[in-house]
Amino acid sequence: MTELLKSSLTRRTVLQVAAVGATGISPALRAVVYAQGSDAPEKKEVKIGFIPLTDCASIVMASVLGIDKKYGVTIVPSKEASWASIRDKVTTGENDMTHMLLGQAYGVHLGAGGTKKDMAVLMTLNHNGQAITLSKKLADKGAVDGPSLAKLMATDKREYTFAQTFPTGTHAMWLYYWLAANGINPMKDAKVITVPPPQMVANMRVGNMDGFCVGEPWNHRAIIDGIGITAQTTQDIWKDHPEKVLATTGDFAKKMPNTCRAVTAAILEAGKWIDASLSNKTKMAETIADKSYVNTSVDAINQRILGRYQNGLGKTWDDPNFMKFSSDGFVNFPYLSDGMWFLTQHKRWGLIKDHPDYLAVAKQISQIDIYKQAATAAKIGIPKDAMRSSKLMDGVVWDGKDPARYADSFKIKT
Repeated sequence: MTELLKSSLTRRTVLQVAAVGATGISPALRAVVYAQGSDAPEKKEVKIGFIPLTDCASIVMASVLGIDKKYGVTIVPSKEASWASIRDKVTTGENDMTHMLLGQAYGVHLGAGGTKKDMAVLMTLNHNGQAITLSKKLADKGAVDGPSLAKLMATDKREYTFAQTFPTGTHAMWLYYWLAANGINPMKDAKVITVPPPQMVANMRVGNMDGFCVGEPWNHRAIIDGIGITAQTTQDIWKDHPEKVLATTGDFAKKMPNTCRAVTAAILEAGKWIDASLSNKTKMAETIADKSYVNTSVDAINQRILGRYQNGLGKTWDDPNFMKFSSDGFVNFPYLSDGMWFLTQHKRWGLIKDHPDYLAVAKQISQIDIYKQAATAAKIGIPKDAMRSSKLMDGVVWDGKDPARYADSFKIKT
């Protein structure tokens, strides 16, 4: 039992809890029962891979703040070099769980993003907070947003190179959707390469790409370094879009459900802590800026995490749809429709050949029962519906009701 629990619970209370079981008691009391009874985590130390990005924060803070101990586990964050490494280390079992791109988890499950492996998404870690950066050289020629980029590419013809972080991942899909919405076919009108997030700025600095889509803090870092401008935030492509998830293999989720529940609860609580106050966000930024985690300056993280944006060309704004980690569970619920959307885009761009059974695949991957148990333990709200509706930047509504028709409806596709 942690010191926190020792100080807050008397021996008599603990005995009472053990007698009545976990139903209906507080998360702190339930943690005692989990630690001592049949619901105890099957594995006490859990290694979780992460990429140096702002949205790894709830994983890191669950460990740094000791929230994990409350639920009977010890989270060991493991810094990885690329999303390919993230995939490989979780599918081989070197890491137990991982910070992962939602689209990547679906790609691996279907064999479209490497060797096929059944995957399990335990929760969504964040909404929003990514961006598309164009080089300062393009901006100097007038390309500062989608329409002006399309105009420049039509008049100044050459090979244009854009970077994403993993072929089936979120950043690839945001980049492709944005380009296509502006009349640019990413598969025909441009060259698209894969670059790990921490290497984006360095590659743009030496001229290896004209633009990229990546998570923070690397878009803001490009502005600080004077080499790029923000052309589009991803929340302006899809407000409150899903982004990173806590994922593991299907086998791990089946064999160690109690561990999955405990870790999910701890990270849910950490996300709620981050979103709770300005001071918590500031402390988070100071923590993850360390070389052990994101390895950048605090000022590259702390502005956009507060919704304070600039585009690198003198425009500044307060964005209410900045990166969120909780919103009382609205962020974290593993909506079936969120995962299904990525499958529609994988089909759109030829990453999968045929229409899958969209809903069945999402139900296989999203661990809704485990999530609900964890959310109850962490006192996090649970949405009523596993599907949700959203309107994207081009006015097209996604609600998950007819995914095959939706996937086939786009004029620009493979």
